[in-house]
Amino acid sequence: MAFADQHHRAAPLELQADDFRTLGYQMVDAIADFLASLPQRPVAPGKTPSEIRNLLHSQDPLPEDGADAERLLGETAKLLFENSTFNGHPRFLGYITSSAAPIGALGDLLAASVNPNVGAGGLSPMATEIEAQTVRWIAELLGYPVDGGGLMVSGGNMANFTGFLAARKARASWDVRKAGMRDSRLRVYASNETHTWIQKAADLFGLGTDAIRWLPTDAGQRMDTAALRQAIAQDRANGDEPFMVVGTAGSVSTGAVDPLPEIAAICRESNLWFHVDGAYGAPAAALPDAPDDLKGLREADSLAVDPHKWLYAPLEAGCILVRDASKLLDAFSYHPIYYHFDSEQESFINYYEYGLQNSRGFRALKVWLALRQVGRNGYVQMMTEDIRLMQALYRLADEHPELEAATHNLSITTLRYVPAGLQPGTEAVGEYLNNLNEALLTNLQNGGEVFLSNAVVGGRFLLRACVVNFRTSSADIHALPEIIVRAGRALDDQMRPDALR
Repeated sequence: MAFADQHHRAAPLELQADDFRTLGYQMVDAIADFLASLPQRPVAPGKTPSEIRNLLHSQDPLPEDGADAERLLGETAKLLFENSTFNGHPRFLGYITSSAAPIGALGDLLAASVNPNVGAGGLSPMATEIEAQTVRWIAELLGYPVDGGGLMVSGGNMANFTGFLAARKARASWDVRKAGMRDSRLRVYASNETHTWIQKAADLFGLGTDAIRWLPTDAGQRMDTAALRQAIAQDRANGDEPFMVVGTAGSVSTGAVDPLPEIAAICRESNLWFHVDGAYGAPAAALPDAPDDLKGLREADSLAVDPHKWLYAPLEAGCILVRDASKLLDAFSYHPIYYHFDSEQESFINYYEYGLQNSRGFRALKVWLALRQVGRNGYVQMMTEDIRLMQALYRLADEHPELEAATHNLSITTLRYVPAGLQPGTEAVGEYLNNLNEALLTNLQNGGEVFLSNAVVGGRFLLRACVVNFRTSSADIHALPEIIVRAGRALDDQMRPDALR
C-alpha cells in the first residue's frame, strides 16, 4: 500500500466529493420537481397502514450487505413523494403544522453536514451564537423582553415542559432538585382548553394530574379569571401550594386567546409563575393589529412558541423564552467532571445547562435563515394573509345554506355541514349531525382533495380549518364549501335515519 493510502480509511458510509455532489444535485432536482407538483397531488395518500407497510416491505430482515446510494435515495424519494400526507400542500388545513420554508430545508442539509453539537459552546461556536441570536430575534418579533434567555427545542411539548420545570424550581417552597416531589401539594392552573402537554408535565414531573386545576372558559373559549382567583384562594385555604398559571395564546381547537394581561396581574398579586403556551398563536403578537390579550404574552415569566407552526420552519423547531435566563440554569445546570471548559477565558453559552438535552442538533439554523430571508415584514404579510383567508372561509360558511359557521380566531375557522331541511335543536338531530360530520371528516381526509381536522365546541362536532401555510390561496379557500357540501350530501343520503327524513 502506498504511503498516501495509509491516511485514507475505506469506510462503507463515506461518499467521495464527486459522488456526493452528483447525488446531491439529483436529490435537489427531485425535491424541486416535487415542490412544484404539490398542488396537483392528493393532500393525503388515502392508503391503509397495511398498504403502506407492504410498499415498504416492512417485515424484511436487516440487510446483511449494503446497497447503492443512488438507488436508495431514488427509491426513498419515490416512497415519500407518493405515500405522505403533505403539510406543505396548499389544501392542508388540518393540524397546526406549517408549510416548510424551502430555505429551511436547505438549512437542515447544511446543519446536518457540519453537524455541530449545540450542547456546548466549545463544540459548536458559531452554531451556539446563531442559536442565541435566533432566540433574541424571536423574542423581539413577539414583543417579549430580549434581555431574557431561552433555547431551541423539538416542539411545543418540550418548550412547555422546560417552562414548567423552571417554574417548579423557582416557586416550590423546598429544593425540588435535591428532595424530589414526595407528597407534593403543588398546584397548577389551566383552562379546559389547554393542550394536553400540561397533563404530561404534571404526570412526568412528579405532581400527578390531580394537581391540575381545570378552569372553565367563557363563550369564547377563554379562561374564566374569576374562577382562577377563586381556585387559588380555595387551594391556599386548604393548605395546598399554588405555583403556576398557564395561559393559552391560540388554543388548538379554535385559536382562542386567554385574557393574558389579567392573568399576569393575578400571578403578580399571588406570586405565581405565569407561563404562556403560545406554541401556535404567539407569532401573531407581531401583527400591528394584534389584540391586547395576545400582546399580554410579553408579561409572562416563560413563553413557549413553535417556529415550525406559524414561522413556517421545517420540523422540528420549538423555542422556550424566559424573562430571566438564570431560572433555566437553576432548573437544569450540572457540572460533571467530563465537561471541561477553560474558565479563564471568555465562555460560550453551554446550552446543556439550560434545558433537558445534552447533545443537541442545530435546530436554530433553519429558523435563523428564514428570519433573515423575509424579515419582520415578510412574516407580518404571510400571517396577515393566513388570517384573512380564514375570515373569508367563515363568511363563505355563514352564507352557505348547508354550512354552519361556528368560530373564528387567528387563522382557525370551525364549521359544520347541516343538510338542507334538517333543523338543529333536538337531541336526536344534534347526535346525528355529530355522527355525520365525524364521518364527513374521515371522508375528506381520505379523499385527497383537502385535509381538515376537528374541534368539539358546545357539544358540536365541528370541521376545523387552520391556515399556517404560505402556499394556500384564495382559490383554495373558495373551493372548500363545494367540496364539503358535495361529500356531505352523499354521506347524508347514506346515513340519515328514517326518523329524521
